[in-house]
Amino acid sequence: MDSRLYYASQGGLPNQGDLLTDRAMFTEAYAVIPRGTMRDIVTSYLPHFHHMRLWVLARPLSGFAETFSQYIVELSPGGGSDRPESDPGAEAVLFILDGEIELSIEGRSHRLDPGGYAYVPPATGWAIWNRAHRPARFHWIRKAYQPVEGVAAPDAFVSHDREVTPIPMPDTGSRWVTSRFVDPEDLRHDMHVNIVTLHPGAVIPFAETHVMEHGLYVLEGKAVYRLNQDWVEVEAGDFMWLRAFCPQACYAGGPGVFRYLLYKDVNRHAPLTRRV
Repeated sequence: MDSRLYYASQGGLPNQGDLLTDRAMFTEAYAVIPRGTMRDIVTSYLPHFHHMRLWVLARPLSGFAETFSQYIVELSPGGGSDRPESDPGAEAVLFILDGEIELSIEGRSHRLDPGGYAYVPPATGWAIWNRAHRPARFHWIRKAYQPVEGVAAPDAFVSHDREVTPIPMPDTGSRWVTSRFVDPEDLRHDMHVNIVTLHPGAVIPFAETHVMEHGLYVLEGKAVYRLNQDWVEVEAGDFMWLRAFCPQACYAGGPGVFRYLLYKDVNRHAPLTRRV
């Protein structure tokens, strides 16, 4: 898969002559964080990392994401960590946008390039380093794993966008397909991170309204997305957060394919008590 198909922010600062007008929106039902907001002055850093910075796209917060956090991490050459995760209950999905990383899971090493995908279970030792001579950028999606008595925790695995055969949505003529890295019926997993592809003119032809919370990062192309009562233009590099039950639909109106990385929580009872 050509690395140009995965948009990765380069940071920097806007020109002093640029207009303030932008597409950023934050509502009770959804948020849109355009790619132009991911600048040098809004980066964060983490303990036990070397030569890194990150943009926080979503975090558990009252009135915002409830089930996950999502970062875009940038590792400079020689950057990384032997102890990236401080929460033993956290599971992770990594998706590489740009550059190359060396990922070690329980001592087994993997080299991941753009399109590379990894799942790391909770309570698992892992390390991540950039051994190359140019920066590497990747998504890091974290969720507190919800164990179920009698159901084993998932195993770690590494995959790639090019290794997954997209599955067409019924009656769409393969114009709307989903690349699933995990079997939807594998109840060990309590989250899915997939890639959705819509070809020019394809639509999500109804307002999906469901319990799953979503994080969507646009990897490629542009489209018009229906979020609650609003139609919003989005493009490569934008991030959307959708609250559970937020109506959503899409029209891929650009000249090329529209692809996004999609997080959703799955396969567990709805909690009857509020999470603390």
